[in-house]
Amino acid sequence: MNDVVLRLNGVEKIYNKGLSNEVHVLRGVDLTLKVGEMVALVAPSGAGKSTLLHIAGLLDTPDAGDVSVGGEVLSGRSDRRRTNARRRDVGFVYQFHHLLPEFTALENIAVPQMANGVAKPVAEARGVELLGRVGVAQRAGHRPAALSGGEQQRVAFCRALANTPRVILADEPTGNLDPATADQVFDALMELVRDTGLSALVATHNMELAARMDRVVKLEDGVLVDA
Repeated sequence: MNDVVLRLNGVEKIYNKGLSNEVHVLRGVDLTLKVGEMVALVAPSGAGKSTLLHIAGLLDTPDAGDVSVGGEVLSGRSDRRRTNARRRDVGFVYQFHHLLPEFTALENIAVPQMANGVAKPVAEARGVELLGRVGVAQRAGHRPAALSGGEQQRVAFCRALANTPRVILADEPTGNLDPATADQVFDALMELVRDTGLSALVATHNMELAARMDRVVKLEDGVLVDA
């Protein structure tokens, strides 16, 4: 049985390609993420970790190399094929929660499921379950403006997991929170990932949080190395 959920092989990304100000952001990046594994991605600001996450999550395409999710090579596939794979297999968490302000916490989790054809009662039941796992079930009926920063990010975690993806990609998920709240919110993310058997690639500047994951990799001069 193949236990690799995400694989990047020789991934390259060049901005302003062919111009005098060409920037080679990724230079043959190799990465393997196994089922149930949490990997921290560390790099200075501007080093390309967001670019790497966007390529890994099929939001962007590499200039060279392959990206595989669940054993399927998706580089070079049609936009529709990649979009379907992304909606099915990948969940995203960002530094800012990006919750829809007009919807309640529960609706923010239910709507992505309903967009994938899940019936409303089933989607809401899934939302209630996830909110309960991160300790904010009592806030299900509140809109984002009525939630604290930590609560908003917990709801964003639940939304990312709503469609039961294979892998979670998180870009500085606690970067907008104070240290105490960040620690609590990260605990919630780790518990969600562990309980559901998902995999996670988490970009972070917080080395204490990075050390709590299974493995730490560092992006240096466009190449990924073990930290």
